[in-house]
Amino acid sequence: MASVKIYTTPQCPYCRMVKAFLDRQGVPYQEINVAEDRKAAEEVVRISGQLGVPLTVVDGEVIVGFDAQRLNELFGAPKEEDVYDVMVLGAGPAGLTASAYSARKGQKTLVISQNIGGQALESWAIENYMGFRMVKGEDLMKRFEEQVRDLHIHLELDGALSLAGEDGRFVVNTVTGRTFLARSVIIATGKHPRSLGVADEERYIGRGLSICSTCDGPLFRGKTVAVVGGGNSALQTAIEMSGIAKTVYLIVRSTIRADDAYLDLYRTKENLITFSNVEVSRLVGEKFLTGITIKDRTSGEEREIALDGLFAEIGWLPNTGFLGDLVALNQEKEVIVDVNCHTNVPGIFAAGDVTSVKGKQIIIAAGEGAKAALEAYEWLMRGAGAGAGPEGAPAPKV
Repeated sequence: MASVKIYTTPQCPYCRMVKAFLDRQGVPYQEINVAEDRKAAEEVVRISGQLGVPLTVVDGEVIVGFDAQRLNELFGAPKEEDVYDVMVLGAGPAGLTASAYSARKGQKTLVISQNIGGQALESWAIENYMGFRMVKGEDLMKRFEEQVRDLHIHLELDGALSLAGEDGRFVVNTVTGRTFLARSVIIATGKHPRSLGVADEERYIGRGLSICSTCDGPLFRGKTVAVVGGGNSALQTAIEMSGIAKTVYLIVRSTIRADDAYLDLYRTKENLITFSNVEVSRLVGEKFLTGITIKDRTSGEEREIALDGLFAEIGWLPNTGFLGDLVALNQEKEVIVDVNCHTNVPGIFAAGDVTSVKGKQIIIAAGEGAKAALEAYEWLMRGAGAGAGPEGAPAPKV
């Protein structure tokens, strides 16, 4: 039996994904909470050269992040080829709701996703989901996950690399090199964070530049950090980090555009310093990020700020690259759907933030997931999924 050690933080969704994978495979492991153990936090950096979690050590091999492909290679067991009634791509609010509705309709349901919870996992606090006065994104998604796990749903922690139609079925090839077949598909892959667009950005990820503040925030306790953005997500992250870090800089490209609830809290934080009408023009540091250069968008004047960590909260881009030209997309690369979650390809439905639906809210995504599942069920019951094949059709009117 392999010796497995996982370095985690309490609110890290990707840490939970590693643990869920190992639990499902029956692999024992030792978990170390680096938010509480400062020596362990230093050990993470020493072992991996990273300022981020999760970090998994398997018999001396270091695995950074939730690397589904490597974990499958080490512990995953090959599955027999099967054809599912409904294949749900994504396991955020839309995908989990769609899978629950599909399973309750007696459909043989498969979910493929690299994480369980999607974008909602990265929310420090959610105050507009009915039934809760306030709930952390991770806690809400745990409720979703618990409900789904009580149903007969096959879950694969993997990512879709391509989707195509073949011999009257839909075929998904995954990042771990596996192939899955289904009679219908629900695309609920959500969005991913927009990058800063600064030179050498990639080399600083995990070395001071974080793409998950809820995961890595505790690693910057008592340090100086910056948050880039001026919307609700940016203010929420800045407010939460103000209780962890010594100093928080808020870097706003134009002006702050956030709800009053966040603005009221923001104004009470004495260690939160704001720079408006500026943009990040350069990242500074050798092995780790040690500072940024910000540029005034009016005068062009530049200023360097010394810091230990940087969190980008400047918007999201849809996860539709794996689709190629299979389904119709709008100018923002979102999947175009009609009012009933139909795409332009019969048998392919879509729901949540990946779609052209204007409202990007958890409660809307969950409702759209339910609609997509019911539409897929009706389509299958008409016999359309039995050899009909994914032939193209005009893009739906929205």
